[in-house]
Amino acid sequence: MRTLVSPFRAALFAGAAATSLMLPGLAHAADAAAPAEGAAASDAPATTEEITVFARRDAESLQNVPLTITAISANTLTKYNVTKPADIVSRIPTLNVQVGGSGAGAQISLRGVGSSNISAAFDSAVAIDFDGVQVSTSRLLQAGFADPAQIDVLKGPQSLYFGKSASAGVIQIRTADPTKTWQYGGSASYEFEEKGYLVSGYVSGPLTDTLGIRVAGQYNDVKEYVKINPTTPAKLRNRGLTDFVGRVTLQWEPSSDFTANLKATYTRNTNDGAIGTADVSCGKNGRADEVVLFSFLGPAAIAIPSNADCKPLDKYVTTSDPSPALVRKFPDGSGAAGGRYPGHPFGQTDVFFTRLKMDAKLGDNLKLVSTTGYLNLKALDFDSYSYLGVGPAFRPNGLPLDLSPLAGVLPPALLAFSAPALAAVNAPGSPQGVGGSDPVNKTAQFTQELRLVSSYDGPINFQLGAFYESRVIKFDTSQQAFNASLLFPDPVTGNTFDYFKKHRTKTNTYSLFGSATYDITDKLELTGGVRYTKEDKVNTIEIPYMHTFLSTVFGFVPSGFKTPPIKFNDSNWSPEVTLRYKVNPDFNVYAAFKTGYKSGGIDNSALPSSNLANFLIPDKFQAAANGLIFKSETSKGGEIGFKSQLANRTITFNATAYYYVFNNLQVQNFNATTIQFVTTNAGQLSTKGIDVDFSWRPPVDGLRLFGSLAYTNAKFTRDFFTGTGPDGVLGTADDPNIRGRRAARAPEFAGNIAFDYTAPLSDALELGLSGNVAYSGKYYTRQENFTDYQQPAYATIDASISVGAPDGKWRLALVGNNITDKIFVNTSGGRPFLAGPTNGLPIGDDEVFTINRGRQIFIQGSFKF
Repeated sequence: MRTLVSPFRAALFAGAAATSLMLPGLAHAADAAAPAEGAAASDAPATTEEITVFARRDAESLQNVPLTITAISANTLTKYNVTKPADIVSRIPTLNVQVGGSGAGAQISLRGVGSSNISAAFDSAVAIDFDGVQVSTSRLLQAGFADPAQIDVLKGPQSLYFGKSASAGVIQIRTADPTKTWQYGGSASYEFEEKGYLVSGYVSGPLTDTLGIRVAGQYNDVKEYVKINPTTPAKLRNRGLTDFVGRVTLQWEPSSDFTANLKATYTRNTNDGAIGTADVSCGKNGRADEVVLFSFLGPAAIAIPSNADCKPLDKYVTTSDPSPALVRKFPDGSGAAGGRYPGHPFGQTDVFFTRLKMDAKLGDNLKLVSTTGYLNLKALDFDSYSYLGVGPAFRPNGLPLDLSPLAGVLPPALLAFSAPALAAVNAPGSPQGVGGSDPVNKTAQFTQELRLVSSYDGPINFQLGAFYESRVIKFDTSQQAFNASLLFPDPVTGNTFDYFKKHRTKTNTYSLFGSATYDITDKLELTGGVRYTKEDKVNTIEIPYMHTFLSTVFGFVPSGFKTPPIKFNDSNWSPEVTLRYKVNPDFNVYAAFKTGYKSGGIDNSALPSSNLANFLIPDKFQAAANGLIFKSETSKGGEIGFKSQLANRTITFNATAYYYVFNNLQVQNFNATTIQFVTTNAGQLSTKGIDVDFSWRPPVDGLRLFGSLAYTNAKFTRDFFTGTGPDGVLGTADDPNIRGRRAARAPEFAGNIAFDYTAPLSDALELGLSGNVAYSGKYYTRQENFTDYQQPAYATIDASISVGAPDGKWRLALVGNNITDKIFVNTSGGRPFLAGPTNGLPIGDDEVFTINRGRQIFIQGSFKF
């Protein structure tokens, strides 16, 4: 491929460089300028001003673009103090966002389709388009956003215009651009429930006649993001978080023929543990199950008492601190090594993102658009994924908690070496969180896209493009899957983790795409296109350190092990065809056939057991690689819909009916007894439904009503075996098959209804009232069995009241989000280290519930001039 790839990449770079040289003397007179990409969505009703979206990469009216979009303006985001992508779900039915955990760090699903948050190897099925640059890592959702112009959610496959990892939809986040005149603004708020504050501000204006600048910043500090149950053995009584976002934007317009826009953003998120808003449910057996280690020893296993209160929805979590025996020495290279461990769980994510977009007109009817993006993300954290544990530990068969069962295997000196660790485990009331994970996630991504766009007066126009991505993901983690250091530290290094594992995944993506629009008549428009994508991935696994006990007694790979390169290659054609008929200027009907694609890859959650050694045996290498490789995910289907404005444009009413089939859906489940990840491809998921949204400006000055409703039927329509059954053996008759079951996080009905009302109190004072009620039907919270937990139907209420100047120069507001304090479950999974059938204890069925944040009450002040 070298002879093909190098010219492709060189051509992209040359095109980007050429765009920067397209200065005014090289082009003819300009057409009227399109709306700026960073311009804010209109806060006036749709009756008077159109909302601009970039759903097909160029500026279009929301009412004219033939696909399902929800647009949220900067005013709405500010009004409800929305600072994170997870906070927009109450405005968008069928969208679910969950943040937290060690793997991907976050999860997004739309219309019942999404990717697991467990695995850092999965790209998101719902792409994140940040200021025109696609970012595939969900971990970016942990960071807040500042100074937004608009957020658009595009539903359904979007691969033609957004490429890979947009098989289920796209979240577009656009930030504000420099203004033509000098403007200043800021806001400050205090939140009473979680005891947090937020301050933000911006300065924007022209430096010269051709160069503008905008500087924006935001800082958020939340003291009680997670409240710890008072009886929990934890150093911190509450877990907090902080967010800082800073951005500089430069816009250079030397002529009407050339524009360059540069954005540089730095974000830092810190928190007191990656687990976040997760708590333990005691399952159907109703008891707080023990944390069981070395379960293969049967009744001689180690059992740690649980401190769960069996109240997962009471806003207090019972997450224990780690056992002192397990945090004495972190392996070199892990997140908490080098003195970074603060004595309790922690997390920190740093993101540097820059984007350069250049638009150059090549005459009256052509323009060349170059978008260059660079992302550098580093995230490190430490937490204990048993979630529970309090001393003293015990053996179910009544034997003393010592190494007596291994007296004939280990030398006497090693038995004596274990005494300090065992003393720490047996201390009454001591924290005994186990299953620690201390990862360092690093992502470096460079992207370059070139697009040639036409705007001829004739019936045919086109868009041609090329895309290149180079991405390196480094996933280094120290883990405690067996917790051998509860017995004794590693006798060679003194480390108290089982192993330190390093994954390196290098990805190169090459893509060509094109679309054409043909005006068959002045009312009938046909648009079609296709994208070709080729992706190459190379992965290596290295084990710099392995606990001696595991390598000598249980046959785990030794320290210094490294696999040869593991390769994955794939290519895909993603076509799309849309037909739109304009009945009249206020009524459009459309039908579309769409396809989507999400590349496969190499899993990075494999345990470094003896199976990994097969990579060094030539005739077993491919079988070992096949055990880690997951297939690419594809989608295809269609939708029909209409967009309308009625009653002299006082009513906007849009509706879409869709049907899509997803093949080889990428799924990762977790066996909470054997502590094994099961990474696979589901046979087939079919999702169909109806989306409706409306807005209405009734004959009452200052009042606007709007809302949405979604019907979703997302089910597995082929066999999907999700793991092992009661016999614990994969591939036998008792393995659960969820064919015919609804997908997780896919309520049959969901919707919201909202209002905005403004009224003058005097010539200098204006009253503002707003509210939003969001409803979700019941849904499964995981996808492993027909008996999985189902979140019951619920509703949340948001409201705000404000007073301020009619021209918006100042505003004071009281804001309430989820004011009824409704707590619900986003996702769930088996709590690690459950008792099995041979351990002499009741079989464990605890679950981990990831819940929402609960009620937030803000007092907020803002100004701009």
